[in-house]
Amino acid sequence: MPSYKAPLREYRFLLRDVLEIERYANLPTFADAPMDLVDQVLEEGAKFCEGVLAPLNAVGDAHGCKRNEDGSVETPPGFKDAYKQYVEGGWPALSADPNYGGQGLPHIIGLAWNEMVASANMAFGMYPGLSHGAYEAIHLHGTDEQKQTYLPKLVTGEWTGTMNLTEPHCGTDLGLLRTKAVPQADGSYKITGQKIFISAGEHDMADNIIHLVLARIEGAPGGTKGISLFIVPKFIVKEDGALGERNGVVCGKLEEKMGIHGNSTCVLNYDDAVGYLIGAENKGLSAMFTMMNVARLGVGLQGLSQSEVAYQNGVIYAKDRVQGRSLTGPKNADGPADPIIVHPDVRRMLMDAKSFNEGARAFAFWTALHGDLLNVSPDEKVREKAEDYMALMTPVIKSYLTEKGYLTATDCQQIFGGHGYIEEHGMSQFVRDARITMIYEGANGIQALDLVGRKLGANGGRALFSFFAEIDDFIHENENDAELKDFVEALQKSKGELQEGAMWLMQNGMSNFDNAGAASHDFLNLFGIAALTYMWALQAKAALAGKKANGADAYFDTKLATGRYFIARVTPEAGAHLAKLKSGADPVMALPAEAF
Repeated sequence: MPSYKAPLREYRFLLRDVLEIERYANLPTFADAPMDLVDQVLEEGAKFCEGVLAPLNAVGDAHGCKRNEDGSVETPPGFKDAYKQYVEGGWPALSADPNYGGQGLPHIIGLAWNEMVASANMAFGMYPGLSHGAYEAIHLHGTDEQKQTYLPKLVTGEWTGTMNLTEPHCGTDLGLLRTKAVPQADGSYKITGQKIFISAGEHDMADNIIHLVLARIEGAPGGTKGISLFIVPKFIVKEDGALGERNGVVCGKLEEKMGIHGNSTCVLNYDDAVGYLIGAENKGLSAMFTMMNVARLGVGLQGLSQSEVAYQNGVIYAKDRVQGRSLTGPKNADGPADPIIVHPDVRRMLMDAKSFNEGARAFAFWTALHGDLLNVSPDEKVREKAEDYMALMTPVIKSYLTEKGYLTATDCQQIFGGHGYIEEHGMSQFVRDARITMIYEGANGIQALDLVGRKLGANGGRALFSFFAEIDDFIHENENDAELKDFVEALQKSKGELQEGAMWLMQNGMSNFDNAGAASHDFLNLFGIAALTYMWALQAKAALAGKKANGADAYFDTKLATGRYFIARVTPEAGAHLAKLKSGADPVMALPAEAF
């Protein structure tokens, strides 16, 4: 049976030493989040995730969900009770608006909590995870009446939410969607159509499910310009807040999936369901993208979460499994063989995983901090930079963290050898669950195109140039620090390669759009490596300061050794991505379609 332990020391190091969130104590939300309180919250969260959610992970995988003849869905054994404890603990309200019953803590604290939930039980975490996206969309785009009707129950977790985009014929290209909305005399709409791949679309854990549905109002323009967004509750909410009759939406089928079996991924059939317009007519995509951006950051975190829990179990097995002898002589002389952690190739896989996990977590937290500053900083320039960074980094976090998270989960499965391929040790579940993260909420190839096609050139490249300037400032401030020399040099090289890749795209991408498309995957990886190299430089500086302040503490030595591994073994991969990027579209597009 696999296990999970929340990385609380990592959270404290990032929040206190690297990002220094206490310096923002004069700002809203941060004022209510001193580190001692944050520690208490995360410690209690760890107990819940380790003791309640993690033991149910394999249960959800084995049992899955069950659809009944009436369209209702039963979640796996234990999920309903765990969700009740989740709600009673106040966890859905952690970073929500106090005006609607939330606790108002910074979103970066919610990010740490969400990583723990996803590592312990990714399928379970998807039920409240999409509720947060629905909350954000209504909070930003809803009317006062809609906010008062839906937000308090979404904040407490008594109701959950979904996001309905995909249709059988229509995935990424939402301009093709056919779900229709017919205006009614009372201002509501009748929604008819079918949506597929709807996570948590139907279940037995909450009293109501608030579906946010993209549809086209009759007579609206074709393509994406004619799409609107609607609130479609499973049960109609009466004026007094009580639940009324069942709405015209039903689960027609549960998808049979490779992983995330514990989550009810539904085909939802809408038949004259009552819906309420949220935001302006024909502006549904902009409102839905509020949910999408929240979801994409969450999916990036899911990639990290599966890598983290797979790594933890890989370490346990590598220390316990006895096989072969060390190349430099026996390390377990009294035993028949050495534990496999002595072997360099096993160490390589573990170090790849550990250095990725800690760098990726820092990147996600660093980005989330900018998201908080976007909401609460009184400084217009700070808010502008934060907004730029959130837009620029979202596709990188979604794609780079999920691709590398999946690969490291697979490496950790490899450490188990044949035992990793059978179900007894649970490693295949981490791999299977991680696989979806590269696909949903915008496949990684689409994220790469979004990065090179929209995000790089936005506002004249302001976000990218700001990122370069921030890295340059760090290099300038620390170039004479002998202890940081390796990190500064690696960062300087990685930033230069990212800059060279960006310049190549600016010079060649517009003249031939296939150049941009062919280069997009490698540019995104180039960006991910540069970002994590910067994160490791930040962590190294904080670790060196921690050593000086705290004396002998193995944690800081381990942190520095892990960072040095990353800059020695991972950062150089940027050069290969740059070379492939600069080869252009010709090698990729050379064959005619019939040659495949």
